[in-house]
Parts: sequence; C-alpha cells; structure tokens
Amino acid sequence: MAGCGFYAGYPITPATEIMEQMSRQLPEAGGVFIQMEDELGSLGAVIGASLAGVKSMTATSGPGFSLMQEHISFACMAEVPCVIVNVMRGGPSTGLPTLPSQGDVMQARWGAHGDHPIIVLCPSSVYEFFDLTIKAFNLSERYRTPVILVTDEVIAHTRESVTIPSKEEIIVEDRRKPTVPPEWYTPYEDRETGVPPMPAFGDGYRYHVTGLAHDLHGYPTTRSDEVGPLMTRLFNKISKDFHLLQWFDSYQTTDSLITVIAYGSVARSALRAVREAREKGLKVGLLKLKVLWPFMRRTVTRFLESSTKVVVPEMNMGQLSREVKRVNQGKCEIVTLNKVDGTLISPAEILKNLEDIYP
Repeated sequence: MAGCGFYAGYPITPATEIMEQMSRQLPEAGGVFIQMEDELGSLGAVIGASLAGVKSMTATSGPGFSLMQEHISFACMAEVPCVIVNVMRGGPSTGLPTLPSQGDVMQARWGAHGDHPIIVLCPSSVYEFFDLTIKAFNLSERYRTPVILVTDEVIAHTRESVTIPSKEEIIVEDRRKPTVPPEWYTPYEDRETGVPPMPAFGDGYRYHVTGLAHDLHGYPTTRSDEVGPLMTRLFNKISKDFHLLQWFDSYQTTDSLITVIAYGSVARSALRAVREAREKGLKVGLLKLKVLWPFMRRTVTRFLESSTKVVVPEMNMGQLSREVKRVNQGKCEIVTLNKVDGTLISPAEILKNLEDIYP
C-alpha cells in the first residue's frame, strides 16, 4: 500500500514474521526480497535500492538495530529515504529475546553517531502498525531521511481484525525528482523546502553520494561556510514541520486531573485502566503518543498544563519520561511507573497507581 518495492533483512526474534511475510508477498506485488548475511548488509542493501529509486525497508530487533546504527547515520548524512522497523525486546545484549520491552526508545533517537534529526513513529495496534508504516514511507520520501518505526513484541505478535482501506483511500507520497536538465542539476542545493530533489541512479543525473560532510555538489568538504549550512539544512528540513508531526490520540482528557502518557503496547493497558478508573469516579485521561521523535513538546505541554499529575508508564527505567520531565518545568507532578522484567505493564498495575496518587 505504501509502494515499497524492496526488502532486505535478516531473521531475528521477534521481528522474523515481518521478513517471512515480505518474502512471500512482496514478489507477488512486483517487488524484490532478499535475505542478507546480517543486519549491516541488510540496511546497506536497502540504502542502495533506495538510491536506485525504489522505496525500501527492513525490520529487526535490538541486537540487529544496534548493528544498523552506522548505516542509519550514513543515510541521514547522504539523505537517503528508507524505513526501519525495530521490534523491541528485552535487553541489553541478547537479553529476553521473546519478551517485550521499550528499552530502545533513546537508542532510536541517539543511537547513530553524530548530530542529526530523526523521525520515530510508534504504533499500539495492528491497524496503527499498518497506517504508521505507510506514513513512515511518506515522511521518509518527503524529507529524504530514514524513518524508524519502533514497536514491541506484544504489538508485533498481536492478532486483531482490522478494516484495510482501499488503495484509493491511501495517501502515498513519492520523492521529488529534478525538473531541470542534468547539466543544470545541483544535487544538494537548498530549495524552499530544504529538501533537494532526488533522481534515481540511472536517470541520467550524476551526483556524488558520501557520508562525509559535502558541498552542494556532493563532494567532501571541511569548509565551515559549507559544512555549517549543510548541517543547519538537515535539521531545518524537519524542524520547520514539527507542527505537522503532532500525532496522538486522547481519551477522557477534557476534565482529567491525572493524565497518563503512554505509547506502544503499554498504551493499551493504560486505556483499559483509564476506563476502569472512570467507572470508579476518578477523573483521569490518556494521551497516547504515535510520534516519539521529534518529541511532541507542544502537545505534551498542553496536557501538562491542564493536569495536576501525569503518569508515564514504560517498559524501561524511564526513557521517555525524562523528556516529559524536561518539558514539564514545574507545571505538574510527574509520576513514573517502570517495569523491566519482560512482562507487560497491566491495566491493574496502572489503575492501582492512579488510585494511590489520586488527589
């Protein structure tokens, strides 16, 4: 539905089913699937296919995601669109391969070396997985950047009935291609959008691709008057659209005294807990984040200002809650609920927490 035409991957629990399905269904849709020798080769092949003009993706879990970081950094600098799914599992290292976690949230933002922006989306249902994967491809093509879809073992293995929209209902974006003749083309010229048009290899447009800092023609440079504008443009092309990346769902928040901020599978538990709390007369609500990075500061701030307390449940030691605390600036009390034993935070655990802190 998103127009993906190439998948390169390597099996890893609990993301293998994505690869298995793509190996069967992508060729039927006219695409190409290849199993690579490891995760480094997988993302390298994805980058190469994208440079050749094909929408490309891969999927992995924690250890494989760690191996992909250098290529993610390369794709950010070379401005190569691609989609990477990370099905989070317990860690560090091989950790708990078959159990859920949300321990890669900060890695998704800061794992790749160097200073660069990144877009990270997070589904909490089967339909959102479908919808946000399409949106991930759209954002990747729009901004010429890798987009990461983080989920967890629970969501990746959830089975739900969903209604798939018709292809005509799906909005699909493609990368902007040059409209000038090849001899007039300047590969990294700053346009109004900050995103240069991108020809495919073989289209007759010659340009140099490198992970080094480069000039407008793509050739390596260390000149400050060229490196500075390059880095500024890489950040600005996404930061100028922060207002367009405020994707969330809210439940019972119009009069809530306590707001739960959650994402992924924990948001499902939080929704159940909020419903049960409401049945007991507690004025609580839920803010479910669908975009983790860039952090949705303006949306979160609005809920911080309207609540007396905010609860952030996570299957880690408090990764996204640190961002909530950073933007809170004394607006309300922040309460964390953390779990790292490989089990999902249950509705009962969140409900008890809400009852204990209710004003």
